Amino acid sequence: MCLAIPGKVVAVEGRSARIDYSGVQREALLDLFPEVQIGDFVLVHAGFVIQRLEQREADEILEQFRQIMAAEEGAGET
Repeated sequence: MCLAIPGKVVAVEGRSARIDYSGVQREALLDLFPEVQIGDFVLVHAGFVIQRLEQREADEILEQFRQIMAAEEGAGET
């Protein structure tokens, strides 16, 4: 099973983009979504952008991840 975390496109050059994941940046290919632009939120799998998200969708997913992480941290305090 794969888990894709939304990232924000911070640069586009040719057929690749630099994606920012809360301060960690990675490169991804735009072969499947060549219309992606700086500022878009995307999901990446195996080095390829596989989905473009609206900011609202990305914010909701990221909030769910924050809640999961907070719950896990709280569970460790016994």
